[in-house]
Amino acid sequence: MPNKVIKVEGLSKRYRYGAIGHGTLYKDLESWWARIRGKEDPNLRITEHIGPGLEGEWFWALRDVSFEVQQGEVLGIVGRNGAGKSTLLKVMSRVTTPTNGVIKIKGRVASLLEIGTGFHQELSGRDNIYLNGAILGMTKAEVRSKFDEIVDFSGLEKFIDTPVKRYSSGMYVRLAFAVAAHLEPEILFVDEVLAVGDVEFQKKCLGKMEDVAKEGRTILFVSHNMAAIRSLCRRTILLDKGGLLMDSATNQAVAYYLSQNLIEGAVASKEQIESRMEGLIRRRNPFVRFREIALLDRSGATKRSFHSDEDIIVSVSFECLQPIPQIYIRVTVVDENAIPVLESINLDDPIATQDSKQFTPGVYNASCVLPKNTFGGRQFYLTVHLVYLKTEHVFVNKILEFDVIFKGYNSRYEVTGDVFIRPQLSWTIQPGCREQLNASPK
Repeated sequence: MPNKVIKVEGLSKRYRYGAIGHGTLYKDLESWWARIRGKEDPNLRITEHIGPGLEGEWFWALRDVSFEVQQGEVLGIVGRNGAGKSTLLKVMSRVTTPTNGVIKIKGRVASLLEIGTGFHQELSGRDNIYLNGAILGMTKAEVRSKFDEIVDFSGLEKFIDTPVKRYSSGMYVRLAFAVAAHLEPEILFVDEVLAVGDVEFQKKCLGKMEDVAKEGRTILFVSHNMAAIRSLCRRTILLDKGGLLMDSATNQAVAYYLSQNLIEGAVASKEQIESRMEGLIRRRNPFVRFREIALLDRSGATKRSFHSDEDIIVSVSFECLQPIPQIYIRVTVVDENAIPVLESINLDDPIATQDSKQFTPGVYNASCVLPKNTFGGRQFYLTVHLVYLKTEHVFVNKILEFDVIFKGYNSRYEVTGDVFIRPQLSWTIQPGCREQLNASPK
């Protein structure tokens, strides 16, 4: 019978807007001195800003979160930025104390929360391995028995005696994960730090986490990589605004999380598109703007659910605000992990390219047909780019969701499995082997 190793009851964490707490007395005093002089806090990150009237008010980073984790379970934790995922792991790792609630953990815990956490900057990689082992309560002999495996996994043999303050962020992650995974803690907390590593190392880490889980150890895994969550975790919790929104099977939790960020229906209006844009591409573009993005069937009706034997028409309306030499329209169909599975650009069509050599101010509509008998039965998402002046572009990522219900080409054969692309291809079956057919007269 599974053994319960983590129990969280009514966990809450409250912070105050504008409160000082940078981790060092010097920075706290620096921020305090700037504040009493009416100056901006020099230790705020560029993206941080305390709105007018908010200073001194409280907000809940976590609110009444409860769940349990069994020994050997890999629990995924997903949610938007600011949902409380990192705060949850920090509270459970005792980096910070909870405002309310109870946490019961049975076993040694290793945490990968932020790059460099638990490392001493002036010590070498070798010394930090032994330091982390001591923090976990391991003897020097126990750490020594794992030392070669840790170094080999990290791939930092040449730099193991270099002070870690000279390491890159990727090198930090390599060593930190190798230490946490090989020093055999009973429970491992992993935040989004793996995203810093290269693709090869990420695959290596995910494989190691699978091995760790098979050994009966417990993992809490925070990630925005839904493919990794699906691969590793059978159960996932979804956080939203500090609260526990869902605790269910991974496929259900991920599907619900992804659906939160999508436009309802088969049409995205100008306002909805602009609300989805981030950063610089959201500014008032002086050249071109989206007006509408829609999914249609052959009759012109908007739809978000299609059968596999139906054409899907992608309609993109945009406005030119001043003369532009050329505009390229690119539509990309992506899966739930934003991995492209199909793409088309108007440059692929020589006739359409001739029509798009010069755009005068006005409203235009571009459309293309995603042909029937192309997609298998599953969910897809539409990303649209408008490229102008050769290098400038505006885009909206995963703006619409659509379902394709597979309609078998032969009703006597029931299709099993879940695939991206399932075209209706031409097949030939003839008697004889390949050599005989190639030798026969044409």
